[in-house]
Amino acid sequence: MTPRLQQKGKSMSATGSSSKNKLYRVTTIDQIHSIAGMGKPSNPLVTIVDYGSITIDKAPESGRFACSFYGVHYKKNCRFSYGRQDFDHQEGSLHCTAPDQIIEYDRDDGKEKAEGWGLFFHPELIRGTSLGEKINSYGFFGYDEYEALHLSDEEKHKLEVLAHQLKKEIDTYTDAHSQDIIVSSIELCLNYCGRYYDRQFHTRSAGNRDVLSRFERYLLEYFASDEAIRKGVPSVRKCAEQMNLSANYFSDMLKSETGKSAREHIQFHLLESAKTMLIGTDLTVDEIAFRLGFEYAQNFSALFKKKIGIPPSQYRAG
Repeated sequence: MTPRLQQKGKSMSATGSSSKNKLYRVTTIDQIHSIAGMGKPSNPLVTIVDYGSITIDKAPESGRFACSFYGVHYKKNCRFSYGRQDFDHQEGSLHCTAPDQIIEYDRDDGKEKAEGWGLFFHPELIRGTSLGEKINSYGFFGYDEYEALHLSDEEKHKLEVLAHQLKKEIDTYTDAHSQDIIVSSIELCLNYCGRYYDRQFHTRSAGNRDVLSRFERYLLEYFASDEAIRKGVPSVRKCAEQMNLSANYFSDMLKSETGKSAREHIQFHLLESAKTMLIGTDLTVDEIAFRLGFEYAQNFSALFKKKIGIPPSQYRAG
């Protein structure tokens, strides 16, 4: 997708030789305001940008964009891909980004004006708060752009109201209660995002079941072949890449669909293969561990005992 942001002066630094490889970095809220053609920010650690009010006269060249903030972006007139399918979402999509997350984009000459808003907040704003302690539990900050949240009218309205109230708090009040109210408002917004993503997992249930079926088949074939010997135990990220999804989205989708994490699915198939080899072959425990991708046999034995309740040798003995 194409971010509707303009470059002004030196407010946005860029590195890289070609336009496609340029990495634009934004490290302060003041820079965000400068890029968007806004005045000085009311708060140096948090802001809300109205994308529809940005005047585009010199957009950044194609490249990669990184921001040192958490971001919650609601955008209209965007096109996304989900898996291998393309979707037009003229009614708006919501995407959350973590600090320094890289977003690739192509330059747009302003054929279609952007709409929506963006909430940006610095990690320092929430450091030492309850939100700071739980921020990593919001898995959607690690989703890719094509896994954006597609909002219903009711959901869109709810988040717009929260964003409007938060913007008023940021721009109007600077007393002893401001930070607590701002942080709690951001947390409320993120909690609603979590609710809406859970809803989306359910509405995409048919597609999720297809992903689950392909994932199960991938693991069966992986442990039945020599892949584990050559590449080790498959990571969640590796499995997600095979499904054309980000690791966070993949894990959350599986948790919603099956109640089990991606790691639990991997371990289940690994241990099922181990049981088959313990009962049906004369391979030693060390040899089985090697065939399943373990560098050290004791790590395999420890996992087996933890999950099955007894050591591999005892399981073989019956």
